[in-house]
Amino acid sequence: MDLVLNILKSHRSVRNYKSTPISDQEFYELLNAAQYAASSNFVQAYSVIQIKDREKINKLGELSSNQQQFKTAALSLVFCADLNRARHAVLRHGEEIKGGTLENFLVAAIDTALLAQNFVIAAESKGYGICFIGGVRNNPREISDLLSLPDHVIPLFGLTVGVPDEQNEVKPRLPVKAIVHTDDYDETKYEQILTEYDEVISNYYKKRTTNSKETTWSQVMTDFLSDKRRPFLKDFVLSKGYLQEEK
Repeated sequence: MDLVLNILKSHRSVRNYKSTPISDQEFYELLNAAQYAASSNFVQAYSVIQIKDREKINKLGELSSNQQQFKTAALSLVFCADLNRARHAVLRHGEEIKGGTLENFLVAAIDTALLAQNFVIAAESKGYGICFIGGVRNNPREISDLLSLPDHVIPLFGLTVGVPDEQNEVKPRLPVKAIVHTDDYDETKYEQILTEYDEVISNYYKKRTTNSKETTWSQVMTDFLSDKRRPFLKDFVLSKGYLQEEK
């Protein structure tokens, strides 16, 4: 149990990898273990695109603004929310899915995230490093075309995997008391907690080995949340057959 906890608490993003390959057999073993994540109604609403073609890897790196990671990773993956396979299952029984509801979109997105986190833990238990790449959502339509994704299949994030060629420090997380509420939600505690956490994160950024900088968690959140990010995503999701509520 201590080993599992240590793996969970040692996660860090890896952006540079050694040239050590990962075989398809090992990749499939890791992915098979990941499939045992919980799945709402057992839909298993996900697909993983493994990209081997070097031109496609380079294009994916360009479209997601992560050329260096994809250039050195042993595995270049895109995790997709996928109700298309379930649609085929429904068609076998002469019915059509009503896949456009917000609930179904959440089911697919959550299923995919649970699968990916299981995969990451499995990979890290083998000594591999990983990095989630949300930059895949910078150009989701172009990436969908690149990977021939049909309706009801949405690229949610990329994932690079390989033997780490760097050893970054682990970012200090929020204290547990910040995320736990007993019986009722209590936001009165945030002023003190965030003041303390800002100091912790400020010290981390100043002292870390690579990319040191002067900032705090609250400033990072301000930069992240005070502007509209990827406003085109809603139209893209609608175009894939999601969020179209039945009247």
